[in-house]
Amino acid sequence: MERTVTVVPEDGLHARPAANFVEAAGEYESEITIAPADGDGVNAQSMLAVTSLGVAAGDDVVLTAEGADAEAALDALEAILTTPEDSA
Repeated sequence: MERTVTVVPEDGLHARPAANFVEAAGEYESEITIAPADGDGVNAQSMLAVTSLGVAAGDDVVLTAEGADAEAALDALEAILTTPEDSA
């Protein structure tokens, strides 16, 4: 299952938005990856891997999840990526 999402938080996937994203990804049993629209995917449950992508606000990312709770995981992660940081 795959979903393309445009990142909204002003700081992109750095610091607090990345921590929220990684923490949420860790709550699911599915194998979840995140990738820049034109790049290779990394483990969504790894803070180092996620921040190393250098994703900025306005960038598109591709979320991929495989497992019993894949759809719920993608819904939760999309919500984090599309919510402005002030609202999180």
